[in-house]
Amino acid sequence: MVVIVLERVTPALRGELTRWMLELRAGVFVGTLSGMVRDRLWDYACSKIGRGGGVMVYTTNTEQGFATRYWGEPTRALVDFDGLTLIQIPADASAADQLS
Repeated sequence: MVVIVLERVTPALRGELTRWMLELRAGVFVGTLSGMVRDRLWDYACSKIGRGGGVMVYTTNTEQGFATRYWGEPTRALVDFDGLTLIQIPADASAADQLS
């Protein structure tokens, strides 16, 4: 299973990813891809992201059962904490989330 989340990207890039994956919400893609297709699709997306950001999560043999990659400037950061991947939300973004 592969999940890709893209932020602030062109509709053309989102359209290209829909050829291979389902777009569950704007910029959120999910699918079952081979490792080769996953890596090539990620490389393609990274080359087209521009000033946006992207995060990919895919299943693999780790303690958590998945691995992550990110590119550009996503609003949430991936942080390695003693071998576990955690999400870090910037202070200004968490205040905005609490108001919602």
